[in-house]
Amino acid sequence: MAASKNHGQLVTHAHILLLGFVVSFIYALCHKLWLHNGTSTLALIQFYLHQIGILLLTAGLFLLYGQLINPETIDPLLALASISVFISLILMLLLFIKQSVRT
Repeated sequence: MAASKNHGQLVTHAHILLLGFVVSFIYALCHKLWLHNGTSTLALIQFYLHQIGILLLTAGLFLLYGQLINPETIDPLLALASISVFISLILMLLLFIKQSVRT
């Protein structure tokens, strides 16, 4: 973006970095350090829900900020993707609650 002086995809770039990498990395650390049920059904649902949500969110933002699609058309997809990422956060919290009840 700096070389081309085109910052039109700044929002997309930030979401890819923060949600796609940083949050995924934090989830991975949480599983490695504190959660020991990484293959449970709930953990797998949480993982796939987050990854699918991020994929849809970044694709939708790319289309929106690249002005390739109308905002009215892409808004439902972005809303669904955002809800998916939020639900995966709630599921991560549930995984921590289940782990703390066991110990």
